[in-house]
Amino acid sequence: MLYEYLKETYGENEPIFISEIQYEGMSMNSIRQQVKKLTDAGRLKRYDTGIYFIPKKSVFKSGSQLSRDKVIEQKYLKEDGQRCGYISGGIFANQMGLTSQVPASCEVVTNKATNDYREVRLASSLIILRKPRVKVTEDNFRQMQLLDLIKDIDFYAERGKDEQLARITAYMKAYEIRFSQLEEYLPYYPDKIYKNMYEMRLLNGVLA
Repeated sequence: MLYEYLKETYGENEPIFISEIQYEGMSMNSIRQQVKKLTDAGRLKRYDTGIYFIPKKSVFKSGSQLSRDKVIEQKYLKEDGQRCGYISGGIFANQMGLTSQVPASCEVVTNKATNDYREVRLASSLIILRKPRVKVTEDNFRQMQLLDLIKDIDFYAERGKDEQLARITAYMKAYEIRFSQLEEYLPYYPDKIYKNMYEMRLLNGVLA
């Protein structure tokens, strides 16, 4: 019965957090016992402590695996279905095409972080958690994600200033981010961000 509930609620290859399971008439202790039995039977697979998933059938002996990105999204980027965090650092710089380097660690800025900097392990991955400069919402996470990148762009970017500007303005156009929306959050960043924006010619009001 619990398995059918989990499959209907979460589906296959989606993260299941034991702490979030609510099954009518079953205590948390009973849920943990049933999850262990399902795992022993191979119907569930353990990703990390308290995190499981229903494996999709696969031709490979090891079976299907759970995406780290899905776990990070559910654990750190969303809360009750609402945006509460975003990916930052080298991974975002790579996604933007500013560097070919793919860091081993994943940097996450999230409302769930209680410290300015904390390292945690998620399965075999190192996750760096950071507190946001202002509360992260669906309306502002892309602006702060972009400003975080601009602040440290001299550290991550392998491309020249013209290419940096082109990539950033393309991102702003794609998500309809105006320069005035970035200005709102600039007071929360160190002065070096102005230097980086000036050198990229972003301070002259791109998309104002």
